[in-house]
Amino acid sequence: MENESQEQHQSVRRTLEIELQELRDELLYLGSMVEQQILGSVDALKKRDIDLSNKIIATDQEVNKKRYAIEEKVMIAIATQQPMAHDLRLLASILEISGELERMGDYAKGIATINIRMNNEPLLKPLVDIPRMAVKGTDMLHRALTAFINEDVEEARRIPQQDDEIDALYDQIYRELMVLIIQDPKSIQRANWLLWVAHNLERVADRVTNICERTIFSATGEMHEIESESKPQ
Repeated sequence: MENESQEQHQSVRRTLEIELQELRDELLYLGSMVEQQILGSVDALKKRDIDLSNKIIATDQEVNKKRYAIEEKVMIAIATQQPMAHDLRLLASILEISGELERMGDYAKGIATINIRMNNEPLLKPLVDIPRMAVKGTDMLHRALTAFINEDVEEARRIPQQDDEIDALYDQIYRELMVLIIQDPKSIQRANWLLWVAHNLERVADRVTNICERTIFSATGEMHEIESESKPQ
């Protein structure tokens, strides 16, 4: 009887480990989708490629579907496998991170929508810092997801410090746009469009910090906010 109970426990454990690995893989796939969405939306804006923006918006539905598929699989695992301690924290974190990724996809969709709304209006200024924000933000995201999969707590603590660079680029864009508005008040609408794009990219970096916090929670059981070195504690 005892041997049978142990075999059942081992079988349940193997099943849970398989499901956890599948969820990790699906989370990485979702992250890759979102990275492509963010970079693609900025590229479309830079090139004023309306077709690409429409594709970004259409693909957002696929991002949403993947997020909900992960959510459903997590809930089934919790209900059927009765995970405890670390495994339960891992599943809860996957659930939370998939939601963060879906919201980042929404930011990319928002940038694509702005490009379409601009219609035939030219860009107020050449895009230099906005693409840099996109590259830095997606690099942070990629590293954060890798840290989560590897349960690399030290890396999860380091990544949010790069948010200072994103904030500095946002501030630079804001100052430049304010100068242009002062010089030509009629440019305010075009300036607002670019400011919203920069704002969306700044929010991506904030979401990455949330993922890093979840990584630490999943690995250690500790849940607290990570503050940037340049921001007051």
